[in-house]
Amino acid sequence: MSLDTLEDAFYDELCDVYHAEKQLVKALPKLAKKASNETLVAAFEAHLAETEEHVARCEQAFEDTGKAPKAKKCEAMAGLIEETKSMMDEEAEPEVMDAVLIGCAQKVEHYEIATYGTLCTWADLLGYKNAKKALAANLDQEEKADKKLTAISKKVNQAAPSGK
Repeated sequence: MSLDTLEDAFYDELCDVYHAEKQLVKALPKLAKKASNETLVAAFEAHLAETEEHVARCEQAFEDTGKAPKAKKCEAMAGLIEETKSMMDEEAEPEVMDAVLIGCAQKVEHYEIATYGTLCTWADLLGYKNAKKALAANLDQEEKADKKLTAISKKVNQAAPSGK
């Protein structure tokens, strides 16, 4: 795809985040299964439901572009998920694994926050009002998920053996 205009860049990035969200729909159940802290498991399960909504909102955003929804492999998300899988394969005390899972999940959230922030700015500039509304809703949920993970991490990190 040629990126000759901001409109082209918007569509390309929307295709990318659309694929990213679809990857997360598959990955989040694995994180929930690996986690031992009940609050963390519930957070991953709740975010799975939100992520399914994010996919639908991305599809709504495509409508403003006049182009069909299309998933473009998101290499960044694939890398973050691969890193998470690698960490999940490590032997660890359950509390330590929970702390690691939170760290991995927050990397994902920060990537999504940056992406949705960019897309919202571009949607605003391009006059994609419906896309902006849908993507801003995703951004809001990603920011809330990050804050929730931070709150959970305070208890989880304290429960993990420190080695001191």
